[in-house]
Amino acid sequence: MSDQTSEGYAPVNGLDIYWQSRGSGGVPLVVVHGGYAVISTLDGLLDSLARDRRVVAVELQGHGHTADIDRPFTWEAFGDDLAALMGHLELGRADLLGYSLGAGACLRAAIQHPEAVRRLVVVSFPFRRDGWFPEVRANFDQMSHEGFQFMRHSPVYAAYAEVAPDPGGFPALMDKVGDLTRRDFDWADDVKAMTAQTMLVYGDADSIPTSHISDFYGLLGGGLADPGWDGSTRGGARLAILPGLTHYDICGSSQLRAVVADFLALP
Repeated sequence: MSDQTSEGYAPVNGLDIYWQSRGSGGVPLVVVHGGYAVISTLDGLLDSLARDRRVVAVELQGHGHTADIDRPFTWEAFGDDLAALMGHLELGRADLLGYSLGAGACLRAAIQHPEAVRRLVVVSFPFRRDGWFPEVRANFDQMSHEGFQFMRHSPVYAAYAEVAPDPGGFPALMDKVGDLTRRDFDWADDVKAMTAQTMLVYGDADSIPTSHISDFYGLLGGGLADPGWDGSTRGGARLAILPGLTHYDICGSSQLRAVVADFLALP
């Protein structure tokens, strides 16, 4: 853990969004967790990346320390919340990294607020809903408070209950995440118009087929033609498919830390 840490709440869009800051210097990096998760689930990644830059981790609406409000979860609102938080903290044009649900939020922030985002790292998320494997979408279709009796015995719920202002709010969180993940979306045109330099990262046994990953990379201008013997005509996007990893263990991987650090350090 860096000795340069701070935390607080950012009053944005009717929310008090909880954030933690680690490290200092460099272009600030904002990191966003996956569904149901809290910041502490990303501690290894955060501490590694904070060795040479400021890293600000965020808990989205209804997650962890951030109390829920009477507003449905939408990808667009999450994107606006992140941009507003970046403005509140006066981060300037910053980098964004999101995992799974958090990657959807970061992707929308980069689409909706291009002036705020320099580089974007999307970890394990598709650009349209049918990019998830069918069995994953089937799980989304069943996601609601009715599954709480199973989740209440999980490490995910234990981490939530330890920090949430209302530990009894988890069933409502399940309903909202279910509603969000059942919503159809296709952001192909938005992705093609993005200006942030982007890296896509997946496990080689992720919840998203490699065919969709290839399509996503192509929308960013990657993998469409030979880059020339010196690489001078390659696009700005990057793609990493990490061996031996799945959707569920990628964030704890040293491979993820390495490829992200290399990408963010590009001139």
